[in-house]
Amino acid sequence: MIYDHRTYICRPGTIKKHLALYAEHGYPAQLRILGTPVLYAQTETGDVNSFVHIWPYRDAADRAARRAELAADPAWQAYLAKSAEAGYLVSQINKILMPAPFMAD
Repeated sequence: MIYDHRTYICRPGTIKKHLALYAEHGYPAQLRILGTPVLYAQTETGDVNSFVHIWPYRDAADRAARRAELAADPAWQAYLAKSAEAGYLVSQINKILMPAPFMAD
């Protein structure tokens, strides 16, 4: 099992607008193709303009196949265009996490 951990930072004052746009236009496509995330959370303290989501995959090949399917999806492409037009996102940090050896799959 691997986990795709993504942190996004929004322009100050726009995180609620971004999450609303994503909830309506992005999340349905991701849910359909990627499945349910382990976590999708808005930061409460620290950088309150950021949010994190974590998606589980069987392995790197599973991740690559599902991410390719998502990239080709017309609904996801439409969401990306709306998101780019809105301009709420400032940065993105992606990490692939693997469970520690003592964690059971």
